[in-house]
This record gives sequence, structure tokens and C-alpha cells, in this order.
Amino acid sequence: MAQDGALNRAPPGADAPGPALARLAEVVQGTYDYMPAALAGYVAGVGVVTLLFWGIAPLTLLVPWWLAFALMCAVRLLITHRFQRAGKRTVADWQRWRLRSNGGTLVAAALWGLTGWLFYAQGNGLERSGLAQTGLIIIVYTFCVVAIPVQATQPGLYRAFAALVMLPLVVRIASVGDRYHYELAGELVLIISLTAVLANSYRQALQRAIDLKLQADTLAAQLREQTLVADSARREAETANRAKTQFFTAASHDLRQPLHAMGLFAEALRQRVQQGPNPGANPGVDQPEVASLVNSINESVDALEGLFSELLDITRIDSGGIEVHAEPFEVGDILRKLRLHFEPSAFEKGLALRLRGGARVVHADPLLVERILRNLVSNAIRYTNDGSVLVSSRQRGDRVLLQVWDSGVGIGQAEQARIFDEFYQVPNTERISPDQRKGLGLGLAIVRRLADLMKAPLAVCSQPGRGTVFTLELPRGKAPRAPAAAVPGKARSGITLAGRLIVIVEDEPAVRAGLEVLLQGWGAQVASFDSVAASRAWAQRSDPAQVRPDLLIVDYRLEDGCTGVDAINALRSRFGAATPAILVTGSTMTGHDRDAQQHDFHLLIKPVVPNKLRAMIAFKLGVKAG
Repeated sequence: MAQDGALNRAPPGADAPGPALARLAEVVQGTYDYMPAALAGYVAGVGVVTLLFWGIAPLTLLVPWWLAFALMCAVRLLITHRFQRAGKRTVADWQRWRLRSNGGTLVAAALWGLTGWLFYAQGNGLERSGLAQTGLIIIVYTFCVVAIPVQATQPGLYRAFAALVMLPLVVRIASVGDRYHYELAGELVLIISLTAVLANSYRQALQRAIDLKLQADTLAAQLREQTLVADSARREAETANRAKTQFFTAASHDLRQPLHAMGLFAEALRQRVQQGPNPGANPGVDQPEVASLVNSINESVDALEGLFSELLDITRIDSGGIEVHAEPFEVGDILRKLRLHFEPSAFEKGLALRLRGGARVVHADPLLVERILRNLVSNAIRYTNDGSVLVSSRQRGDRVLLQVWDSGVGIGQAEQARIFDEFYQVPNTERISPDQRKGLGLGLAIVRRLADLMKAPLAVCSQPGRGTVFTLELPRGKAPRAPAAAVPGKARSGITLAGRLIVIVEDEPAVRAGLEVLLQGWGAQVASFDSVAASRAWAQRSDPAQVRPDLLIVDYRLEDGCTGVDAINALRSRFGAATPAILVTGSTMTGHDRDAQQHDFHLLIKPVVPNKLRAMIAFKLGVKAG
């Protein structure tokens, strides 16, 4: 049977275009999906006709009629079952399945037309015949109506179906030959014509719905493709970011080694200069000039150490190496540390450093809050030439606002959105001296990331030429922790280690030599080794009753796949588990803090400036700087 509509036709010898094939598949799939309901309706119709004409039509008519419908339903069920089990379908397959469905539809229409022809004239003259005939007309017409949703997309098929169902009944009614039946037949023709018009309108609406569905499917497919592309790009970006972090994590150890050694040698040289010329020394050496050079080296090492600290913070945040441990504490605990650290630099620039609101209590990680405020205060002092820097805490309901105010150069509105980006520095620094432009532009990036880790809102408000205020919003603490111990002042420059034996395990020759010179300059006896095996062999040769290390200073990453933890365990197994130990590492890998707690040692991250090393040694040995 020929099919109507361009959507069902493809050029001869060519595959159907995509939209046409999609519409064809949609129509055929809908037909077979509706098939069980249609067959159930046929069975119900057969049952109603049987009840209407039971006792009116003879069994010799009813039985063959039943068998015909039963055979038709069985065949269509079998075809539907095969359709559902069929695999991937080509254009020709879809057309064959549509042809089978249309053939079954026409057979069903012919059976209902035959039903009208055979049963309408049964029982003429009987009392029930009028009711049965009316019911028959309603049933036959009902099938013409309910076929519209399924067959409207094929108007030719629907017209053929309606004609096969209704025309035999109309002819049978007109054949009675009286006026009433002529009028009834005409009314049926009018009704079926209007039904055909309704079917055409429904077909147009359904076609638009199918087109919209196909467009939606196309857009959804395009969206999925774009999502896949975006996901792929995101995964590539994450991979690149992880590679950057992993590279820096792996390389930072080696990058820190020469810087670490330079700081140790510079400090050792400074001590030699302070001790004055030895007998027989070259009289041409200008001691003050050498001291000045050594101080410059130390300042450079300190500056480089600050840059490495910024890079280390970024790396640790990216690699998940920083955890948030919130607790209640007084803001004054941090303000006292800020005063000790920044008051000299503020005084040097002629600035007033004011600290307010120390009695308020917040619930947050005190170490992270201190790191944030240190960066903000450092920036405030750097970009302020006159006036003051204020660090304050203000209570707003159940929140506390920690704010850093300055009267510096300010930040333009266009720049405020970018100041938290990595490696970005505000360009409007023409009034800042060149020596104040140090840094990598990571300070505020670290501030933003640490605030995000604590889920603490961070805001900035600034006007060029008038100053800037940064605001960190934290939850108010319900109760302060126990009073903090007094903040220790800076260690004095000297430390006496006379009579102390310190064991060094370090595989980098320059760093090992620098530690030896520095510790010997502080009066210590030094036993230095480049591997775990060498230190273990020395320990086995030594008599613990006569030789007992006062402190172990070991590097984390050693040769042959060993670590500083292995060195500490090997030496403690000989000299006792209580032997104090310091582990120095340039690695940013996580897990060191847990190792430090488990194995009872303290951790220092390279590059370690001598002041920090001296303070840690004094703490571990319980000695006073002298």
C-alpha cells in the first residue's frame, strides 16, 4: 500500500535522510507500542457484540466470526512479539514492519466491516433487535474514532480503515429500503466525513509534536556532545593542574637544597665574622664589609624562603595537604603575634600598627586565620606609605568580622576582581618603591584559598588613593579555650651546644657540610652520615654507655629508597626511643604530620633559615639561647 507524506519517502537507491528516518521510526514504534491496547479493544468489542446478539444471531454465524477475530489477534500478537525482539533496524526494516502493521490494520478493519454487514440484519422484527443494532453502530463507529491517534500520521491508511469499517454497515442500513434507514445511513456518512476531518487536524497537530520531539532529541544530543567536550576539557585541565602540583611537589625538594645550604653557610660565616679575626688571619679583610655582605646574603635567603613558603602553601592546598581544625580562641592570641612580627616593619616605614578587638572569640582554625591575617597585614604595610594599618574584630550578630584596614594606595574597581588570582599583582603601584614590589603575587591567592577551606566569606572594599579594607567573616565562638601561653620572643643570636653530640643524616653534600659548620660553630660535636646504612653501622660500632646522641637531625628523602623515619628508627633502636629528633624535608607530600606524631619527632620544611633551626634545637634540647 502506498504511504502518504514526504516524511515517509526517500530517494530511490539512497538511504533515507536523518529526520525522515527518525519520523518513520517514531511512527512505527508508536504503532507497535499501541498494539496490545488495540487488540484488547478488539476483544472487548467482540464480547459486547456477542452479548448484544446472543440469542438473536445463530451460533453458526457467531462461531466462525469468533474464530476469524481470534486468528487475526493471534497473528498480530506474534508479529508484535517479533518486532519487540528485533535488533538494530535499517530503513528497509522499518518499512517492512510498517507494511506488516498496516496489513494487519486493514484486515481488522475488514472484519469489523463484515461484522456490521452480517449482524445488522439479524433479528429484524424481534423486540431486542433495535437495541442490538444501535449498540452495533456505536461499537463500529467507536473503532473509527479510537484509531485516529495511531493512524493519523498515515492519512491514506486511516481513510482506508474508516471506509472498510463503516461503508459495509452504511450500505447494509440503506438496503432496508425505508426512509428512516436512508436518513440513518446519510447521518452515518456525515459523521464519518467529519471524523475524517478531525483525523486530518489531529494528524497535523501530531506531526508538529513529533517534529518538536525530534528537534528536542537533536538538541539533547548536541548538548550531550557539548557536555562530553566540556567534561573532557575539564578533565584535561584537572590533569594539567595535578601534573603541575605533582611536578612542584617532586621538584621542590631538589630546588630547596642549594637554598637551604646557602642559608646555613651564610649563618656560619656571620658567626665567624662576629668572633673577630683569628691570629694569623689576612689583615686585609674588612670585617664590617664582610659582615654587611653576610647580612645581605641572609636577607636574600629570607626573601627566597618567603617565596618558597608561598609556593609551598599553594601546593599544599592544591594537593589537599591542609586540613581545617576549628576551635574557639580569642582574637587577641593572633593579634599579639601580629604585633611582634609586624610592628618593627611598620615603625620602619613610619606607620602606626593598631590592633583592636582582641577579647572577641571566634570558632575557626587559629593557624589558618593567622596565616590569612599575616598575608593581609604584610600587603597592607607594603602598599601603605603613610598613615596607619588597623587590624580589628567587630561582632555582627553571631558572626565576627576580622578586618585589615590601611590608608595605602588602594585598588581600582577593575582590579578588585583579579587580586585573588595566582601570580597577579595590581599594576597601580607607581607610588611604591621598587624594593617593596617583591613577591610572586600569591599572597592573596593563598588568602582566598584558605578562606574557602574554612568556608569563611572574604570581601574587599577599596578606593584608589584612600585605602583598602579586607573582611574575613567567621562564626562567633561560644567559649574560649584555655589561656594561651605567652608568645615567646625571638631567640637571641647565640646558642651554646658545648658538649652536645648531634647526629646528622643528610645525603646532599652541600647541606650536610653547611649543617656541620653551623652546629660546630655553636659548639656541638657532630657525627655526620650520608645514608641510613652508614648511620646504622656507626651506631652498631658505638657503645651506648660512652656515646649517646643528644639530638638527631635527618633529611626525609635519602638514597636507596630510604627515608629519615628509617634513620630515626635505626638510631633509636641503638640509643633509646627517647632520643630527640628533627626531620628536615623539602617534600610537600602529605602524611609527614602523622609520621611526626607516630614517631615522636618535629618537622621543619626546607629551606630552613638558621633562626628557625636554632629555635627548634633549643626547644628539643631544653637549652637557652645565650
